[in-house]
Amino acid sequence: MDIGQGAGLAGASGVRPFLPPLLAGALAGGDIGLDFDGSGWEFLEAPGFLLVVLALAVVSYGAERSGANRRVVGWVTAVVAATLGGLLFAGSLAEGDHPAVPGLVAGVLCALLAFVAVSGLLERAGRRLEEGPAALLTVYADVAALVLSAIAIFIPPVALLAFVAFAVLVVRGRGREDRKYAGLRILR
Repeated sequence: MDIGQGAGLAGASGVRPFLPPLLAGALAGGDIGLDFDGSGWEFLEAPGFLLVVLALAVVSYGAERSGANRRVVGWVTAVVAATLGGLLFAGSLAEGDHPAVPGLVAGVLCALLAFVAVSGLLERAGRRLEEGPAALLTVYADVAALVLSAIAIFIPPVALLAFVAFAVLVVRGRGREDRKYAGLRILR
């Protein structure tokens, strides 16, 4: 159960890094679904940590909207997602009285898999859409991250199914990049 919860929270952080730790911290603060008290990872539900995550979210969303270098924003987001994913997985394991160190490593890997899968999907979808609808893709990703976080907290084994979806997205995305577009041609 603790592995499913940790993996799900780390994967959700890979989808979009900021809302999963905010949801987990808020629920843990009220001892709803998880509780980091006494685990050595109490800071994950501390108001100071949650404020820092919220501030990072505001800065990140501002950078995305400002037209900053997409590659730099992507790399920074990946690092933040991996860090938060590792912390959440480790905290989930520690909450269940398991060693936290494997959770740090596994959480980073889970978050990176989710990040690669979803960022590739969002990039491919964004290329096909006009500017207005493409801007909504991050909103959809935020909602998906929140839903996956809630599933990970309340139904941990089900959260592991998300990794099947992430693997499929990565494999299918790589296959589409290798294939040339064979669309309609205008004949004269």
